[in-house]
Amino acid sequence: MDIRKVVEKSKNWDRLVGHPLQTWEWGEFRERVRTKVVRYGIFEKEKLIEPVQVTIHPIPHTPWAIGYYPKGSKITRETVEILEKIAKENNCVYIKCEPMVEANGKQQTANNMGKLGKFVKGRSLFTRHNFVLDVTPSEEDLLAKMKSKTRYNIRLAKKKGVTVEIDNSDKAFERYLELTEETTKRQGFYAHSTEYHRKMWEVLKRARMAELMVAKYQNKIITAWVLFTHNDTLYYPYGASTREHRNLMASNLVMWEVIRLAKKKKLKYLDMWGALGLEPDKNDPWYGFHKFKSGYGGRHVTYVGTWDYVAEPLLYYPLRVVEWVRWKMLKMRR
Repeated sequence: MDIRKVVEKSKNWDRLVGHPLQTWEWGEFRERVRTKVVRYGIFEKEKLIEPVQVTIHPIPHTPWAIGYYPKGSKITRETVEILEKIAKENNCVYIKCEPMVEANGKQQTANNMGKLGKFVKGRSLFTRHNFVLDVTPSEEDLLAKMKSKTRYNIRLAKKKGVTVEIDNSDKAFERYLELTEETTKRQGFYAHSTEYHRKMWEVLKRARMAELMVAKYQNKIITAWVLFTHNDTLYYPYGASTREHRNLMASNLVMWEVIRLAKKKKLKYLDMWGALGLEPDKNDPWYGFHKFKSGYGGRHVTYVGTWDYVAEPLLYYPLRVVEWVRWKMLKMRR
């Protein structure tokens, strides 16, 4: 095995990565919003066999930074060697790793990570849980697996005159931004900036990775979802809607049309991007989204979670305390 930095896109980079956040185009987008992106590869002779893409985030008023390695492959000794190189080259106190690897038991995971290097269980940025739906069965079978209330809401939206379509126009995207601002204010969530969404859309739309699914009522967009296509999976990462006409159940119909779109593209899965745990707290602000997604019969998945590769232990633990205080203050303000 040979480990080396990658500065030009390999023709099989995107095919080898298991999630949109590790694609070359996602890295290009992050660079557009002034985030440093570092790419390494594990090679067998001249053949790339595993890509690694890490973003670097400076700690304000210090010479230090934090790395982020989301949705990568299983952490191996070669991966640890790459993380060590990246940490040294970029003054990283730690690199947050959230592998796209399903859990095999908490204790087993902790033991395995401990054997690989200086890993500590970290605070999650990306949810540890998810719903993934196999879209290969017939439409009839997919509908049969849904909760009865979900099927009812799909029929209701159609009956009330809601229509759903792909609309990648500039006008539709501007409406998506309006709805995103409305939704985040209403729900009290922290959201990415308008610049973030614009750059993401510009880069991924051009790469034919992103498209916009909208629901209309009386010729006005009332719900808009950004979708990503990568390898054999359609992803639902971002969605927004207006509180007006909420009784039309437009989002239920949108999700059904997203499923049908995945089938039309001959994909295998719909990844719903995130969920709560097996016993969700009804008071959690994300409970409504979790309940909505659970209605479609997808498999509830739990990943191995968040692990911080600690490069500077003397700085890491004080920094975690500062981060904990910061998040507490932000929650209190919300």
